[in-house]
Amino acid sequence: MTIIALDFEASCLPRHGRSYPIEIGIADEHGLIRSWLIRPPNAWAGWGWTQEAERLHGISKEQLARDGLPPARVVAELEPYVRGARVIADSHFDAPWLTTLSALAGKPPPCAIGHVADLLEEMGAAYEHVEAALRQLDRQPFRRHRAAEDARFIIALVREVRGQVEKARESQPVFDWRRAPPIARPSTYRPSNAGSVR
Repeated sequence: MTIIALDFEASCLPRHGRSYPIEIGIADEHGLIRSWLIRPPNAWAGWGWTQEAERLHGISKEQLARDGLPPARVVAELEPYVRGARVIADSHFDAPWLTTLSALAGKPPPCAIGHVADLLEEMGAAYEHVEAALRQLDRQPFRRHRAAEDARFIIALVREVRGQVEKARESQPVFDWRRAPPIARPSTYRPSNAGSVR
């Protein structure tokens, strides 16, 4: 099954107000990288927007009005990419933002979104594997806090952790039963009061 990482940039974090998605990005292990700016509809007027979030992602309201696409078009273009794929994200906020976006298109979300941590656990990753993978990724140039780059980072993390897990498995010594010491036969246990009647 194809694994696709998905990431949103938003107007603000939910704790700072009623947030809405302003950019969505996806990436997969085969080199797919795609993103869409989202033009906020009138239905989101008055929802939260913080300067802190804008400084982080660098997307202005003016840019969204000029370059953003209507939510219905974004969902329509996103759907073929995620159909039948396993979609993961690194935040629990992404699923509600996809629901918010899809509601404007008058349809349910085109996919479920799982957390990348669940996938890494299924791969048998331990803490040290993730730490080693993050150290490797720190040496690579990622432009964080833009949706496509964050999605690309998630996919790179999955790929790097998989490599760390496989390397650890290959380095484990194979147990040679021929060189193992003989297994002692356990002595027969007899209770001290066997056969007594009380």
